[in-house]
Amino acid sequence: MKPLLGITMGDPAGVGAEIIVKVLARESINQICRALVIGDFNVMQRASRDVTKLDLEVGRCDPGQIPEAEAFRPGRINVMDLANIDVFEWGKISAVCGRAAYEYIETAVQLAMDGTIDGTVTAPIHKEALNQAGISFPGHTEIFASLTGTEDYTMMLVEGDFRVVHVSGHLSLREAIERVKKDRILRVIKLTSDMLRRIGIEHPRIAVAGLNPHAGESGLFGDEEQLEIAPAVADAGSLGMQVQGPLPPDTCFSEASGGKFDAVVAMYHDQGHIPLKMKGFVWDRNRFASVRGVNITLGLPIVRTSVDHGVAFDIAGKGIASEQSMAAAIELAVKLASS
Repeated sequence: MKPLLGITMGDPAGVGAEIIVKVLARESINQICRALVIGDFNVMQRASRDVTKLDLEVGRCDPGQIPEAEAFRPGRINVMDLANIDVFEWGKISAVCGRAAYEYIETAVQLAMDGTIDGTVTAPIHKEALNQAGISFPGHTEIFASLTGTEDYTMMLVEGDFRVVHVSGHLSLREAIERVKKDRILRVIKLTSDMLRRIGIEHPRIAVAGLNPHAGESGLFGDEEQLEIAPAVADAGSLGMQVQGPLPPDTCFSEASGGKFDAVVAMYHDQGHIPLKMKGFVWDRNRFASVRGVNITLGLPIVRTSVDHGVAFDIAGKGIASEQSMAAAIELAVKLASS
């Protein structure tokens, strides 16, 4: 039986609903999984009929109810309807939408934890909307970790064979620098190695980026490489992992993109996100013509992949958002759920 994936709708005012409609219209996606959208029936119906003009059949089931096998067919979208959004406006931040988006995630995690679904795929949420709703998480990664009781976790960004893993996530740069510690770096290297093996890379080659320019230049530009990063790399090597570093950040990502490494461990959020998005996002004629890349949360007891872009409020409701990242996230979730 094809894996059953729970796809959370994301912030109702964003592009989540429309990219889900577009991707579930693809025959190739229907061939590899059974997709159950966890969100709002009315929003999904609007996205299908009015936004994308694809006018796919939208079926509804109650929370906790799984449709019969025959309901998963091409041309139909199955929605577990939480019915938690009445009035909203595309592209507008609201506490109501923030609360709704959190409840979709909460439901998906519960279904995955009890084995009802085989994995989760998430559409984008808006952090300010979450905060307005009184939900104080910086993002999906931290929500999933909290709801699953996971202490050791991180994010991996994937675009084809180019992979980046982060020592820290959504933090100020000042706090991120303070988080560059040997024990954390070693745990992230281990999580990276485990995931690479899980996706079929028998002998993963991992690069560890330095924090400072030129990886510190032997202490000339900072000593974090000598005090924290190099000892973590040495310990990882003693455990049998094939790892190099600390390497100059301005070159190791290019080397990984060219195939020298299977993944790069980045020291902070933007150090990893910028090269990944330079590779996967294509800006053309005042819009992103192509948006590729997948976010995986490592360390969880369940499968969670996500698009690697935001709610795109500036184009929400216009039917022009790219579904490429969502398609890649579903394909990777299928691979992980089957491994």
